[in-house]
Amino acid sequence: MPRTHLHSQSRLKHTVAPKYSGYRSRLSIKTSENYLVRMPPEIILKILSYLDAGALFCISLVNKHFQKLANNNAVWYQFYASQRAKKKRPGLIDDVTDGMGTAGVQEKPEGYWRRRFFKELAGHNENWRKKLKHVDSYTGLPSQTAQILRSLRVRWTITLTDKRGRESTFEQTHVHFSTAAVTVSWSAGDWPFIDQLTALQLHGVVRVPLKCPDEYKPGWRSLLTKVMLKKDTWRLCGSDRMVKLLCVEQGITVGVWQEPQEIAFVMVNLHYHRLVDRSLLGSSAVQHQPAEHAAKFDDVDPEYGLHGYTVHIELHNTVESITSGCFSQLFCRKDQIADGFVQLKVISRSNRSQHTALCGSISLPWSSDALQGRVEGCCMLNLTVLDEAHLPFWCVSAPVSMTKLNPAETSFGCYGESFCIGFEDSVGKVEIELQQMEDQKLFFMVNLLIFLRVSKVNKHFGRDY
Repeated sequence: MPRTHLHSQSRLKHTVAPKYSGYRSRLSIKTSENYLVRMPPEIILKILSYLDAGALFCISLVNKHFQKLANNNAVWYQFYASQRAKKKRPGLIDDVTDGMGTAGVQEKPEGYWRRRFFKELAGHNENWRKKLKHVDSYTGLPSQTAQILRSLRVRWTITLTDKRGRESTFEQTHVHFSTAAVTVSWSAGDWPFIDQLTALQLHGVVRVPLKCPDEYKPGWRSLLTKVMLKKDTWRLCGSDRMVKLLCVEQGITVGVWQEPQEIAFVMVNLHYHRLVDRSLLGSSAVQHQPAEHAAKFDDVDPEYGLHGYTVHIELHNTVESITSGCFSQLFCRKDQIADGFVQLKVISRSNRSQHTALCGSISLPWSSDALQGRVEGCCMLNLTVLDEAHLPFWCVSAPVSMTKLNPAETSFGCYGESFCIGFEDSVGKVEIELQQMEDQKLFFMVNLLIFLRVSKVNKHFGRDY
């Protein structure tokens, strides 16, 4: 055989063999895929019925074929009925599961029983509404708010948006429940620079406790607030050698490193008033909007809406309560309405029996993923103003700072140096005066004034002051 012919045959082998090998490889993959597609659905469903709920949910993420099979109502109904049976009292009839036939199970839309099972497993039912009816006589708020949030495994996440539209979501790292609010902190993550941010979103999150990786667990997100971040909206609340505290609306505090201008941590104060509803009942893009409460109409009392107020106030930080108090039967006469405000005098300088001692110093501990510190002269303010019917009229939960008063502004016969704490929003404002013992670091609250905007009072009580 000529040499050239041998060479061409050799070249032919080298060119054809790889093509044939690749064809066999693709054929084997296609054939293996066809085994799953051609397998009768009844057999696959029988296999899936031996999986637990977490594994079955993860199977649905493989592809569209398994997603359709794993959403089978009959399979998820068994999980749902089993979960309901665990909570069912002996002798009682379950209106949902008892007497439910195969036809009744399958006639529901695809994924119906899976959603019902997830809500049942997460405790996402209406039982928490009954618990919210128990009101604490001291604060005027539902007494089991913290317990409900813990039992439902509610967590909070923040989502930061930069100028390019990129979003970064952060999981909470620390939670502190106080008498009337919860302080949530985020101190770990790859934080962006503060000047690159345009928006911050806060969501309440409930995840189903399935046995699967956290990143795959299903759940619900409820938008609590969305704040647009602009340079003119930041307010300096305090600082130490390492960080400075910048405050925006909605009780949001951002800790920023002195150098560079990068976020160290974020803290948010959430008042208990309707917090469970707001954390559960909204959607990922729309906040829950509960119906506004209005006082009963009264055309007999000439000073209706000016008396019968109750105030609960608390100063705290991320670790402990600094002081708290409840004051009732507060009022304002018509001739005392000035500058568009109804004034409630809670603590008077002249009445020393009302002066309240603070348990500790005014300071705010903070922590990042690597460092810890404490900003002096800052804390959190929780304020609840109840109307004559003992229903919430004004609720505040926000960071505040302490400012030293000039000697000319200090009252005669004081304990020592005087300081003031103030807060103001669209509903009203608060003015607190603190005095410090000369020989000790003990503070006394010697003056507390609450100012309610007349427009808010008129709208709530249907008056025209």
